[in-house]
Amino acid sequence: MLSVTPIPALSDNYIWLLRQDTSPEACVVDPGEAAPVIHVLEREGLTLGSVLITHHHPDHVGGLAELIQRYSPKVIGPHNPQIDGIDERVGDGDTCRVMGRRFDVLEVPGHTLDHIAFFTPGIPPLLFCGDTLFSGGCGRLFEGTPEQMYHSLRELAALPDDTLVFAAHEYTLANLTFAQAADPNNPDVTAALDETRRARDLDRPTLPSNLGREKNINPFLRCAVPDVRATAAQHGSTDSDQATFATLRAWKDSF
Repeated sequence: MLSVTPIPALSDNYIWLLRQDTSPEACVVDPGEAAPVIHVLEREGLTLGSVLITHHHPDHVGGLAELIQRYSPKVIGPHNPQIDGIDERVGDGDTCRVMGRRFDVLEVPGHTLDHIAFFTPGIPPLLFCGDTLFSGGCGRLFEGTPEQMYHSLRELAALPDDTLVFAAHEYTLANLTFAQAADPNNPDVTAALDETRRARDLDRPTLPSNLGREKNINPFLRCAVPDVRATAAQHGSTDSDQATFATLRAWKDSF
């Protein structure tokens, strides 16, 4: 059985560790630093067989060189020559296998132009989405356009509702604080915010989320909802769902 656990890294990153109960081989997603990964592998008696990379930002690849030197894993990532050490470069519609399980690759530009996500069907399905989709939010637009990010989020939202969402940052509390401002009449946001505060008071991760939950609480997936659109209209254009998204994203940048 495949299990997924977070390895906290840097200030608010999660490096996701995948392992099978019957094997000492592990996979990590977006190792922003090596030391916490090495610590967990040694503590658990695991070896690193593979690494998945979603995009080129240093807090997602900063530990890659050291892990390659120490473990020689197979590294799978996007078609971006800026990222050294990738053995298998993948793009939209490609598949790869990790520990015997099929992962589908989705190109989801917006946060960066090279951003990809990894989705594996199963019970439940799993989504490793880097900095594209967060619980209650989405990534800042460093390289891409609002149009690109809007369509990337729509592609992710089309996955099954029970898909577990393994985002790369513990941003849920800040995201839901914004969600409450953007979607003030939504009781699901209020309940999620209370739950998140309790979890963070106990230093517990708020991830993974799931897509069904995100469709109820994440304003960036709710651009067609009248209440969200009405609130966004106080901050910019809401002529379309895409325009509403762009307005929400710009508002969040300065929130």
